[in-house]
Amino acid sequence: MKDYFVDLHVHIGRSSKGKEIKRATARNLTFENIAFESYTRKGIDVIGVVDCISPFVIEDIESLIEKGELTEKKGGGMEYRKGQVLILGAELQTHEKRGCSAHSLCFFPSLSSIKGFAKDIANHIKNIYNCSSMCRLTGQQLFDMVDYYGGTYIPAHVFTPHKSFYGNCCDSLFEIFNEKSLEKIPAIELGLSSDSMMASQLSELDGKAFLSNSDAHSLIKMGREYNIFQMEEPSYEEILKAFKEIDGRRIKANYGLDPKLGKYHRSYCLVCDGVIEGEAPILKCPVSDKHRVVVGVKDRLMLIKDRDNPQMSRRPPYRYQVPLEFLPKVGPKTIDKLINHFGSEMKVLHQAAFEELVNVGKEDVARNIVLSREGKLSIEAGGGGVYGRVEA
Repeated sequence: MKDYFVDLHVHIGRSSKGKEIKRATARNLTFENIAFESYTRKGIDVIGVVDCISPFVIEDIESLIEKGELTEKKGGGMEYRKGQVLILGAELQTHEKRGCSAHSLCFFPSLSSIKGFAKDIANHIKNIYNCSSMCRLTGQQLFDMVDYYGGTYIPAHVFTPHKSFYGNCCDSLFEIFNEKSLEKIPAIELGLSSDSMMASQLSELDGKAFLSNSDAHSLIKMGREYNIFQMEEPSYEEILKAFKEIDGRRIKANYGLDPKLGKYHRSYCLVCDGVIEGEAPILKCPVSDKHRVVVGVKDRLMLIKDRDNPQMSRRPPYRYQVPLEFLPKVGPKTIDKLINHFGSEMKVLHQAAFEELVNVGKEDVARNIVLSREGKLSIEAGGGGVYGRVEA
């Protein structure tokens, strides 16, 4: 068994020919750039690419196969230049009967299976060429379609106040999925504003794997959250085994932001334009009941949890990881210098010794990198769509 860095939520911004795939994403975020950047600079072994039902992306994938840059793995997934594995997927927004909407991740083992799914789901999307993420199905209906094509369905950033099941649709996933379907869902994605300890306050999630993914909308954001999987090899089938801890495969650790760094950790008043301080749950602004408040993940979980003590005995450790770009005095030039010296961002974050870091950069930067590994950085909580920040 070997350890692999895995990030299963990265978006595509443009096709290789400049066609817009997803709004509010970087123009250089193409399928091939994702593969190349994660392989050469980030040090991430497996990437889940979640806009692969777009006809323009499928065209790019087929072009890379024709060039010999991309090959299908026997166990599922695509291998880039015999070193990087990409899992083909989609993030789709469903609409529930109560008028809310939520995002879900859908992954498929092969190009043929995702092409079949894409052809079918196009009947439930207004125009798949213009936008491939908005469908007119419910979560249960989408699950049924993904299951039919042999795919894997995972609720995305499941606690965030916008576009998630627990965040704005339900108090329990049993309100969305029938019992048989929910049992077949192998994992949930935590999102940037929560961690395993917080999610483990919900007993219905016992037995589901927890994922920390970047939800990257730019190349630099890849790997800001990730997981270490212990597997025989990086492939779709091995990932499914790791979810269920079959034959020694497992998720060895989750690495994610301290939830306080997330955009939606605490409740935020949109009128006062600030995080509302105080004991959770906070649902109203103390200045005025008429002020609009975005309820934070921590505050929402306080309302829906069914136990106070998280059940962590069978969970892998969740380690707080602060990406280089979040650290004070660390800009693009410093990041380039560190990556060029150590080989990848993963090596900087996990392996570089304090003395080595000092030799490459400034002492205070080296100190912050080491403190971030130990979870000892001072952090101001985020909320309302504004990231938290590391206090200098």
